[in-house]
Amino acid sequence: MAEWTNPLRDPQDRRLPRIAGPCALVIFGVTGDLSRKKLMPAVYDLANRGLLPPGFALVGFARREWADQDFAKVVHDSVKEHARTPFREEVWQQLLEGIRFVPGELTDDAAFERLKTTILELDEVRGTGGNHAFYLSIPPGLFDDVVDQLRRHGLAEQSDSHWNRVVIEKPFGHDLESAKELERTVSSVFPSQSVFRIDHYLGKETVQNLLALRFANQMFEPIWNNRFVSHVQITMAEHIGIGGRAGYYDGIGAARDVIQNHLLQLLALTAMEEPNSFDARQLRLEKQKVLEAARPPKDIAAHTARGQYASGFQGGRWVKGYLEEDGIDPGSTTETYAAIRVDVDNRRWAGVPFYLRTAKRVARRVTEIALNFKKAPFLPFTDTDTETLGTNALVMRIQPDEGITLRFGAKVPGTQMEIREVSMDFAYGDSFTESSPEAYERLILDVLLGDPPLFPQHREVELSWQILDPILDFWADTGEQPQPYAPGSWGPQSGIDMLARDGFTWRRP
Repeated sequence: MAEWTNPLRDPQDRRLPRIAGPCALVIFGVTGDLSRKKLMPAVYDLANRGLLPPGFALVGFARREWADQDFAKVVHDSVKEHARTPFREEVWQQLLEGIRFVPGELTDDAAFERLKTTILELDEVRGTGGNHAFYLSIPPGLFDDVVDQLRRHGLAEQSDSHWNRVVIEKPFGHDLESAKELERTVSSVFPSQSVFRIDHYLGKETVQNLLALRFANQMFEPIWNNRFVSHVQITMAEHIGIGGRAGYYDGIGAARDVIQNHLLQLLALTAMEEPNSFDARQLRLEKQKVLEAARPPKDIAAHTARGQYASGFQGGRWVKGYLEEDGIDPGSTTETYAAIRVDVDNRRWAGVPFYLRTAKRVARRVTEIALNFKKAPFLPFTDTDTETLGTNALVMRIQPDEGITLRFGAKVPGTQMEIREVSMDFAYGDSFTESSPEAYERLILDVLLGDPPLFPQHREVELSWQILDPILDFWADTGEQPQPYAPGSWGPQSGIDMLARDGFTWRRP
């Protein structure tokens, strides 16, 4: 059995952390929420933990007439507000020496010449050694422009002595054809090993612990199949609405935003066979096998559901419906709830439906994977003995309360034989003194190290679109408005009916 290794540890000595070599991180779209709330704090946290070298630089690129010190102030404020680790002045001063800002449009040749001059200067004064990672925290429609600019200004060249890498945030296209076009554009400039597609869910500690749970424990493997599992539910839900993301969200919707990437990746990790090792190639091969065997439901109308949150009271206050949000077309058919059935046609999972759902403005924030087991073929109890007994389940909680729940039946204390459903909980926060690194810390460090295990490759992206495209086309052809659902509920009636047709009900997290 392959031995589990911590991706943040040096493979030669697991007591030692992996430290990035000299390099510069260039963030395009540095004024956006992702940069301010996630990327810049993650850079600081890596530095604070000693995982960035003295020869490190951070360069921001955006349409602002800022000087270096203006950008430094933005980074400072973002770190103070959002960093996971305590603020230390000596760490900040070390970072500050390598902070630069380049103003300009993404189509402006002069701005990219300034960028080139800036990073070449940093190569000299900070010793970054010609190693540059370009993080595209920008709308997908602008990827082509930036990649082409990097090519034309010589910022994508590779050699034995230095590297240039590009980091792309999801969504990776809006359908299969656009994903292929994006891949053609990027691969014409950067070799495949220099392209990193960020799916931040794959950087979460508990997602990787799914692999540890499966392959480091012999007790689960014998029942991790269609002989014992009746169905699998994978949920990513949020209690908030779209906030200020109308410009991005409308026209994309829940299925493209979450199911195509996050949830199908979680499905692949849940259903994959044991890899020979945990290197990038072996993990990728096993995930691809699952996605190649996966297919959309035969009856899309019966086994998919979509909805839109309506206005109403949630948590004691009145909240807007999706169609009333600022910047949303009142006639929008974009869904904020999406649920689909996926079948995996292989020996291990044939006959076991995987139900994927994502939603906004529901009862609570939760991401989890639940394996629901078949009922025992015979129970030597009366109906009254087991009237509150449900199905056994193994639930992996990814956020916010990271851990594992095992649900089973136990006898109620007393003289009578009464069986009741109980839960056994494991919480990471209670069992380990080390705090988990934030997902973007791990992913940024892996980019700087050139380590690809946690990043989906283009083949996985295309296979995911092959599963989702028929569903999206069906929804578009019907032209129907998504079914409204009350804020604070668990979605529309169509989502409940979808599972009821197969004799199941959604787990209530």
